Amino acid sequence: MNRMKTLFVGAAKFDRVGMNLTRIGLVIVLVWIGGLKAFRYEDEGIVPFVANSPLMSFFYQQPEGEYRLHRNREGELSPTNQQWHQQNGAYLFAYGLGSVIVCLGLLIATYPWLPQVSAVGSFLVFGMSLVTLSFLITTPECWVPAHGSPEHGFPLLSGAGCLVVKDAIMAGAALVTMADAAKTYLRQADPITMATNSESQQRAIAQ
Repeated sequence: MNRMKTLFVGAAKFDRVGMNLTRIGLVIVLVWIGGLKAFRYEDEGIVPFVANSPLMSFFYQQPEGEYRLHRNREGELSPTNQQWHQQNGAYLFAYGLGSVIVCLGLLIATYPWLPQVSAVGSFLVFGMSLVTLSFLITTPECWVPAHGSPEHGFPLLSGAGCLVVKDAIMAGAALVTMADAAKTYLRQADPITMATNSESQQRAIAQ
């Protein structure tokens, strides 16, 4: 029993390591995924999500239905399809979205110097993740299509659906890093009050 407790005590000491890894992971994912919006295959891949979203479809010239006739598989080159995406505004929107996502990652990365800015970045990522999760409702491509197999539709996620549902983890990670950055900022701004509150919390837990 003592050995088991020792293991849990050791595990508890990894809370800061876990927090730092969570923050670093968010930054890597955001900067990487945002940076990929500079490439056309990625811009074309997000078209179904944007075209079907009531919050974002107005960015496209022709958001309804027709995009299905001009979809490229990853690694496929079709000048005709690319011309349609160009005229539809798919690339221009993706460049803007990618820039925003990269900026959010950089905001979170300011934690060591500007924790208050990092907290704002995490909050914005939380909101972005909720928008992404809404694609599960608005985007038909998130579910396995009916092409003859009885295994299709909800709850069977397609590849696109799997990409979306991971934002449930992003949302939780963003909230955790937001709270941690906010605590760090408050501790720096008013260390005496934060130390007193921390002691009160520890006594309450002990009781």
